[in-house]
Amino acid sequence: MPGFVLLVRPRGDDDPVMRLGITVTKKIGNAVVRNRMKRRFRALARELFPEAGIAGADHVLIGRAGGIERDFSELRVELRKALGKVMRSAAPQARS
Repeated sequence: MPGFVLLVRPRGDDDPVMRLGITVTKKIGNAVVRNRMKRRFRALARELFPEAGIAGADHVLIGRAGGIERDFSELRVELRKALGKVMRSAAPQARS
């Protein structure tokens, strides 16, 4: 199970800006742990979203238990895979 859940929703307002939301609940840990997880998510987003994100969409990363113990490279692979799935599912919608 990945260390996060990725939700992507196209806004439909013809603005190509990608927006990012991050949420990590208190169930994950104390403030130090939650902030560390958010920093890791922001670093991943800066690295991967310019090439793999969907323009004009809102991206929300929801931290899950076990995500903070995961190696950063594993999180990178998981996020790249999740963005790839979103891109593949968005492609048929763009054609219709």
